[in-house]
Amino acid sequence: MRKHKSLWLMFALVLALFLAACSGGDESESSGESDGGDSSGESSAEQEITVTAKSEISSMDPSLITDTVGFQWAGETLEGLYRLDEEGNLSEGIAVDSSVSDDGLTWTFDLRDDAEWSNGDPVTAEDFVFAWQRAVNPDTGSEYGPYFLGGVIKNAQAIADGEAELDELGATAVDDHTLEVELEQPVPYFESMTVFVTFMPLNKSFVEEHGEDFGTEAEYTLANGPFEMTSWDHEEGWTVEKNESYWDADTVQLEAVNAQVIKEISTGVNLYESGDLDQTELNAEFVDEYKTTEDFNVAEKPYLYFFKFNQEANEALANVDVRKAISYAIDRQALVDTILNDGSVPAEGYVPSNFVNMPDSEEDFRDAQGPLVEYDEDKAKEHWEAALEELGTEEVEIELLGDDTGTVSNVLAYYKEQLETVLDGLSINVVEVPFNERVERDQNSEFEIEAATWGPDYVDPNTYLNMYLTDGQNNNMNYSNEEYDALIEQANGEYAQEPDQRFETFLEAERLLLEEDAAVAPMYQDSKAQLFRPNIKGVFTTATGPELEFKWAYVEE
Repeated sequence: MRKHKSLWLMFALVLALFLAACSGGDESESSGESDGGDSSGESSAEQEITVTAKSEISSMDPSLITDTVGFQWAGETLEGLYRLDEEGNLSEGIAVDSSVSDDGLTWTFDLRDDAEWSNGDPVTAEDFVFAWQRAVNPDTGSEYGPYFLGGVIKNAQAIADGEAELDELGATAVDDHTLEVELEQPVPYFESMTVFVTFMPLNKSFVEEHGEDFGTEAEYTLANGPFEMTSWDHEEGWTVEKNESYWDADTVQLEAVNAQVIKEISTGVNLYESGDLDQTELNAEFVDEYKTTEDFNVAEKPYLYFFKFNQEANEALANVDVRKAISYAIDRQALVDTILNDGSVPAEGYVPSNFVNMPDSEEDFRDAQGPLVEYDEDKAKEHWEAALEELGTEEVEIELLGDDTGTVSNVLAYYKEQLETVLDGLSINVVEVPFNERVERDQNSEFEIEAATWGPDYVDPNTYLNMYLTDGQNNNMNYSNEEYDALIEQANGEYAQEPDQRFETFLEAERLLLEEDAAVAPMYQDSKAQLFRPNIKGVFTTATGPELEFKWAYVEE
């Protein structure tokens, strides 16, 4: 997992550093969130906080969510087999125990008998079976269902392809409190996958009652997690309140979490200063001003920002020298130092650093591989000249798609300036759209270069590297390489229970993706500089669950 044993140990260190800052110790720019995990002390302070969201929620339907905002709030209102605790370990959710067969193909989960939906219905094994069947049902139109369950749960891909019936899915409710899951092949990280929102249970009668309205308004959501959505003012904000029906409601101290959609960093800072917000992100403009205050902290995340090259949308992007020239032309260090200034670091590969270790080792995957992308103007010009000669032109025009938020706008402007300065004859047309529209255009392959981002869905290199299989659910850029497909298939098939060989195969696949094909161009690994009220305790970051976990949070008097 992460360097020094795991991703989760890093988070523990992050939280410890911020605890010191909040208690009057030395300020730390590597601290995480409001000090997490200690919810033992009851507080008489008002247990309500207001935080920012970078965009509107696209959906609260866990079968349809594809973006981080939806993951955040569905992750607070729903609970699957497990949750991630403050150290990033799997903690009890609806499951209280599990076992796996010797061949790694059959998992049995024992479910708690005191879990309820917010309407009073019991949470049962059948709720998981229904949700997973719905996620792979072609009629649902889920992107993550086939992507996540396909090739993992027995017959999931066949169902998604219309070649098998829903009841053939390898998920069975043995009884109300026993879920049996059959896999297509051993999956070393399967339990980690079940934290992800696509694996959340659904109340069949509620979903069917509301049909296409399900997940589109607060009244059309149903909770089995720590909070329930009680209001949703589209494009403005929403509120989740403590779910009194939650099996662990006694642990939840916050009565409400309000979210406001804030696209401009300066707006968020002004609202924070006026007391209207308890948390807001910062950009380079504000970091130096606030970094010595007790409200300031930096949360490192294994989120990658990168260029997606759509090889069919623009003739130039089908040329590997064009793609390599663009990758070499970006000074990533200057980007993170001067434009972002928020603790983000230059990307050196597609699998982030400090995310996963080599098997039985403390060596980080990124260190084992070494850097695969870099800034080099000479190499950029060399590849660019070769590309122009092959294309038979002296000028190339390419569209760059990105979000319309303040920080992203600055980054897009930087990319344009760098590329047009280094690569003579290149014109970059920047197109900024709302976050949800950018995600939709990504899904429909309606872009030339996309300034994209990806966060892990589980703790394994596969969560990044299997994106670019031919016709993969998250490929969307018309990249195809049979050798790459074979390597990923081998890592997850033949070597599924041979960790050393499996990771060596992932290393080879990443080299092919970046060094040989330049199919994508990693730019930077994200960190979030933010202001967070020091008296808000118990909030922490998770890698694959909600970006900020509020179950254990409380306001200290």
